Formats: sequence, C-alpha cells, structure tokens
Amino acid sequence: MVTKTEEMQLNRLESQVDNGGGGAWEYLCMVRKLKVRRSVKVFKHGLLILNDSKKRSSLGPEEWTLYEQVAVAAMDCHSLEVAKDCVNALRKKFPESKRVGRLKAMLLESKGSWGEAEKAYSSLLEDNPFDQVVHKRRVALAKAQGNLTGAIDLLNKYLETFMADHDAWRELAEIYISLQMYKQAAFCYEELILSQPMVPLYHLAYADVLYTLGGIENLLTAKKYYSSTIDLTGGKNTRALFGICLCTSAIAQLSKGRDKEDKDSPDLQSLATAALEKEYKQRASDKLSVFTSGFKSLKVSS
Repeated sequence: MVTKTEEMQLNRLESQVDNGGGGAWEYLCMVRKLKVRRSVKVFKHGLLILNDSKKRSSLGPEEWTLYEQVAVAAMDCHSLEVAKDCVNALRKKFPESKRVGRLKAMLLESKGSWGEAEKAYSSLLEDNPFDQVVHKRRVALAKAQGNLTGAIDLLNKYLETFMADHDAWRELAEIYISLQMYKQAAFCYEELILSQPMVPLYHLAYADVLYTLGGIENLLTAKKYYSSTIDLTGGKNTRALFGICLCTSAIAQLSKGRDKEDKDSPDLQSLATAALEKEYKQRASDKLSVFTSGFKSLKVSS
C-alpha cells in the first residue's frame, strides 16, 4: 500500500518530469517500486528514453526492464504496435523467457484474442503451476469477457493454493457483491479480517455487506464492525458513522414489540450523529440543514 508521503513524492517527481525538469528515469523507477499504474505517463516518458539510443544504452541491463514496463503501459493505452515492438525486442534478447511469454499472452489479451491468450496462459501454467501472475491474468481474461462465474471459479481454485493473497480475497468479494451474492462476499471479508485485523477497510466492507443482508443478527454484527472501523480510524470514517446511525434505526424498527436487543443503540447513535454534525460544520456547513432534517427520521426512542 502506497503511503501519503510516497504518493506526494511521486506526484512531485511526475510534475517535475512533465514540466521538463528531468528525472524521467527516476520517475519510472519509482512507479515500479511503488507498483502503481500510471500508464499514460509511463508510456510517454518511457518511450522517449527507448527512442533515444544514447539514453537507452546508458541504462545498461535496466534497458530490458524499461522495455517490459513500456510494453505493459502501451497495452493499457491501447498502443498495440508499440507494445508489440517492445515484446519482440524482449523475445529477441530472451527467447526462452517465460516472463516474456507472459507478456506475449498479455498482448494477445489486449488484442481481444481471448482463445489464443487462454491457450498461452494454460501453456505457461503447465510449465509453472505456481505462477501467481498468470493465474491472475486468467481471472482478468474471464472478467474481460463478462464471464464472472468463470472468474469466481478461477479465484476459488487459486485461493486453495495461495490462501494468504489478500488482494485475491478482496477481488473475489467484489465479484460476489456485483452478483448480489452477499453471504459469499461476507465470508471473503471474514477471511481478510482474520488475516489482517487492523485494516479498517475490511471491517467497513464487511459491515456494509452485513447491513445489506439485513436481519437483526446481521445488523447487530454490522454495527459492531462499523464501530471497530471508527476505532481503527480514530473516529475519522464518515461512512462508518453513517453506518452506525442506519443500523441503529433499522434495528429499532425490527425490534418493535420485542425486548430491547440493542440497549446501547440510542447512546451510540447520539455519539455518531454528534460526530457527523461536527464534520458537516467543519467541511460542508451549507449542507448541515439537509443533514439535520434527514436524520430526524432516524431518531431512536430510548
């Protein structure tokens, strides 16, 4: 995950390069190091270096790293001829490289040659069944064709081997949500929370799924995870504050005529509402009246 400091440094360097201040190679190296996707800029500045024989030769062995970086950026920018030239240069230098073979398969994918790309990826996996990048490219290939069921099957199979891959669990959860398979998505977020309990994003996403599922038990649990999100973010998560208010109101509606199942609801909602009012006063004072009138309907009787 990129820190705010790293992002600021990258943005400063990008601005410097864009304004002719030099540092293009340092910028490209930083993009690779942080594993961010800034394809337009990488394509523009990387291609300028590759087209200048003097600058290119000064890179030494790193020249081939740049060819790979520009190839991927060119595919993202749909400049497939440039991507093809980069891949061919790499194939000529490394004719037996599986890494270059992966780029060739990605190029087929970019062209929309789904069948050929799938064959290429399958061939690569026969040689190395543990190539995580190729597994993920097959998931991307299925999604690109609108085959979400296939993408789910591939991700589940992948996670049988690479069960510690947090990005894969999150990807699977998002696909399930897009298909309204909320119970399955909840399971994915439970796995993420178990492995990374201090990441507020997972607590928040899990609470959202439970709130969507509805029912007293799910709402009570959702409220707990909205609360943990607030704890982990130092009270700074506006979505979680709204979540507590909405859960409290929904629980009150479903609990009418029963014993109180959520005795702390009124107090917790009051605290959340006060925090939201403070946020609106500081950041959007012109919307405060709209917020206040909208939340009147969410009041919970004590």
